[in-house]
Amino acid sequence: MKEIVIISGKGGTGKSSICCALAHLWKDRAVIADCDVDAADMHLILHPQSSESKDFFSGIKATIEAETCSSCGLCASVCRFDAISAQKGKYLVNQLDCEGCAYCYRICPTGAISIPEQKVGQYHISQSRLGCTLIHAQLNIGAENSGKLVSKVKSVARHQAKQEHKDFLLVDGSPGIGCPVIASLSGAHFVILVTEASKSGFSDLKRVWELVKRFNIPGACIVNKADINPVICREINEYLLKEKILALSEIPYSEDFPAAISMGRTLMEQNESTWRPIFEKMGNAIKEIM
Repeated sequence: MKEIVIISGKGGTGKSSICCALAHLWKDRAVIADCDVDAADMHLILHPQSSESKDFFSGIKATIEAETCSSCGLCASVCRFDAISAQKGKYLVNQLDCEGCAYCYRICPTGAISIPEQKVGQYHISQSRLGCTLIHAQLNIGAENSGKLVSKVKSVARHQAKQEHKDFLLVDGSPGIGCPVIASLSGAHFVILVTEASKSGFSDLKRVWELVKRFNIPGACIVNKADINPVICREINEYLLKEKILALSEIPYSEDFPAAISMGRTLMEQNESTWRPIFEKMGNAIKEIM
């Protein structure tokens, strides 16, 4: 089973639309994982028909039991995040300010402080309308540890792909270069970079490729909206040649991208005659490389 991760240096490049199109193409051969847990959206297109949902716990927050607290103030004096304050003679923890370092818990003389693990989101094992399995998740509002939730999604997806004897695990990663992207790349066999022909797109492509190189993962690049700035598109292709990144495809700007999203369709369902040949060519190129 080969793991293919699709990432982009910035949002809005068409990464998820391209991932959904490949999912449509490989629906009988792949398990799909949506690892953009901060803004998951593949379920809006793949429409899960049934789901098994599980809570995800990660990280800790301090809480103070008022009855046990002696109001000594030691916890407030050592908290570097100013998360603990006295109210009516008793000390309370502001959960938004608490960073979960547990220093207060360790030095409390009366044992009034506990550090329960936090429920930060849910992950779902779903059967998509295309017939393939979709593993996706939702991070709670304001919650942290998105990188750990991505790792959980990938772990579950790998197990599912092996259980179903699939050829591919197709991963829609997060945009950017932060922890969720690093977690998305871990263990991948191949990376598809999606960029656009704009200054910000080119700049962020360079940043994300520097990250990919640290993992020593081979990669290919799709330039979306390639015709909106031919000069930058040419510069991107020169960069791909220099960095030995396979230029997988150049896709012109198309209203099919937003139209398909608004209708909850893949690109091939939106306009099969246009997009099926393009993605079949991409898919064949990827399989040859793999």
